[in-house]
Amino acid sequence: MTDAESTAGKQRGVPFVKGSSGNPAGRPKGSRNKLGEAFLAALHDDFKENGVQAIEKVRTDKPDAYLKVIASILPKELNIKVEDELSDTELDERIRQLAAALSLEIGTGGAAGDQGEAEGAEQASDLSSLH
Repeated sequence: MTDAESTAGKQRGVPFVKGSSGNPAGRPKGSRNKLGEAFLAALHDDFKENGVQAIEKVRTDKPDAYLKVIASILPKELNIKVEDELSDTELDERIRQLAAALSLEIGTGGAAGDQGEAEGAEQASDLSSLH
């Protein structure tokens, strides 16, 4: 039986006298976080110096890893609160603005419906693919 095994039985139940511990000096304040803080500081410094080049290299050499990083930092859910009701015409205009900003082409029908029902259904299909 080792010393640790023989003393373990004696210590169980009442390990220390009330008000004292096995380390009377205690853990120095902040010591628990020093390694984490040092690591984050080193990572920060490295990223400041090499971050843009590292991102570009991963994007070109390993696009799958690049996309995984992007997906991991995106929120899991988007909570969108709509405060005002838009008319169909206003909604069509906002969709066109968004499509233009994203350089997407969408059909020219709309709330006015002057292109017919078939094209309207095609547009709805195009817009639903944006989601």
